[in-house]
This record gives sequence, C-alpha cells and structure tokens, in this order.
Amino acid sequence: MSGMLVKHLMTPNVSALSPHDDLAAVRDLMVERHIRHVPIIDSEGDLVGLVTHRDLLRFTVPPSGSPAAEGDPLALVSIEEAMVREVRTVNPATDLREAAQIMYENKYGCLPVLDDRLLVGILTEADFVQLMARGN
Repeated sequence: MSGMLVKHLMTPNVSALSPHDDLAAVRDLMVERHIRHVPIIDSEGDLVGLVTHRDLLRFTVPPSGSPAAEGDPLALVSIEEAMVREVRTVNPATDLREAAQIMYENKYGCLPVLDDRLLVGILTEADFVQLMARGN
C-alpha cells in the first residue's frame, strides 16, 4: 500500500442519485449494482449527501405500534429526507494510508472521491479487502 493513492484503488464511474428520488430508487440501485453506498448529487453535479444500506434499513421497518403502510414504504421517503449531509470526502491524489486512517477512525464504510467538486469515484471497505486479497 506504500505510495498508493486513492485513484489507484477507488471504484470509478460511481452510480449516484438525486435528492429528489425516493429510497425505493436507492434500494433498487443497491440491489442491481451490488453496492451499499449511494452518493447523492444535485442538478449541478455537486455532492450533497450519501445514503448507505444502514440508512435504508431505518426506513424499511415501520415504527413499533404504527400500522404497516400499504405498498412500498421506501417509495414514500425522499432521499433528501434520509441522506447524510455532512459527508467526508477525499481526492484522487490522497494517500491511501491517510484515507484508510480516516475510514478507520470515523467508522466510515466509504469515502466519496471528489476532483475539484466533481464526483469521480468512491473508496469502500470492500476495495481494501480486495487489495489485501490480491496481496499488494
């Protein structure tokens, strides 16, 4: 890992959604792409939030005592309502050890990668597992 940068390990071509989509769209994207983190970008392409698999789970189960809603409960919740807004990011030239330290110390499952405000990739725990499995 010595000398490696975020750009060497990140997943490029990230699937992102709009804050105006609903959580059903997030779930469908996660299932389709086998991912656990979805960056949220506005109409200008700026990162405005993040929805994780854990965030989805909070809205899947109705609060105890309330009747189960008809249909898909995730279709009733906008991404804007559920997303985490304060998202820590890194850039492609960030040292991989520094990125790993940020994730470890803050218990983050991912770090969106921005290049001058443009979302260019995402770095996840799975990327580090694959790196170790390859023996680099």
